[in-house]
Amino acid sequence: MIEFFFDYGLFLAKLGTVAVIIVVVVGVIAASAKRGMHQEGLSVEHLNERLEALGDTVRRAVHGKEQFKQTAKERKKERKELANKGSQRRRVYVIDFKGDIRATATSSLREEVSAVLAVASEDDRVLVRLENSGGTVHEHGLAASQLLRITAKNIPLIVSVDKVAASGGYLMACVASHIIAAPFAIIGSIGVIAQLPNFHRFLEDRGVDFEQVTAGRYKRTLTLFGKNTEEGRGKLKEEIEDVHELFKTQISGHRPEIDIDRVSTGEHWYGTRALELGLIDEIRTSDDFLSDAAVESDLYHLTFKRRRPFQERLLGGAESLLAR
Repeated sequence: MIEFFFDYGLFLAKLGTVAVIIVVVVGVIAASAKRGMHQEGLSVEHLNERLEALGDTVRRAVHGKEQFKQTAKERKKERKELANKGSQRRRVYVIDFKGDIRATATSSLREEVSAVLAVASEDDRVLVRLENSGGTVHEHGLAASQLLRITAKNIPLIVSVDKVAASGGYLMACVASHIIAAPFAIIGSIGVIAQLPNFHRFLEDRGVDFEQVTAGRYKRTLTLFGKNTEEGRGKLKEEIEDVHELFKTQISGHRPEIDIDRVSTGEHWYGTRALELGLIDEIRTSDDFLSDAAVESDLYHLTFKRRRPFQERLLGGAESLLAR
């Protein structure tokens, strides 16, 4: 009887686990569909107003209502005088880039950069808050090219790394005029990797043949199901080394003071060590930068939201679920 209840309890536990998985998957699909309903377009937020609102909440509590009103009145008067003189404060345009393996945020980045270039002058600055662990070479290379459009117009580009800019992420960061990073931000991982499983022996043991026809000696170097050769492995290694050289050349071109052989080993470093190696220019968070810049500049945060296909939203939801 005890064994019966034990088996029955185990069955219920399995059933409950399956039910939870189904609920989570349905929730991810529903959330993805809901996010896809947002209209495509560019939104702009004046960050000075947000920072002032946060400060005003504290000022009102600390200094009292009457003193707060006086401070607000003086601030309004100063702005009016500045406007009457025709003075225009320097502007800082803020763009966020949160990367994934395929750098899917690049499609929004290109629109945001185009919007900035339509209005920015050489007296303005662009801050890109970058969070990117790397991924595919060609897609991160395109993202870096979007940032180069800013520097090509002689507009100062600051890249801020609060968490991570590794591999393809650093490929993007290195094109900046100035790189700032938090003390424990992960920087570097300047290397290239390619890996894939091979099921040839598994299929061969079960009598399954895999046929592949190619035209061109190196059309396919390594395969998932066929028998790989030393020639194919050697060719893939050659291709990876070539990409690595291109990566190193990009970094050396934008940060010539770096000892490229020292930092291109595939290792990563925290912010303070990265500063010593010349991978970044300053230990500073994006919050510190914006707080200081708000004193003399107008800060504008640009976000381009695009309508993503359902399949992409579903895959993105699944990736987020697996990450959690």
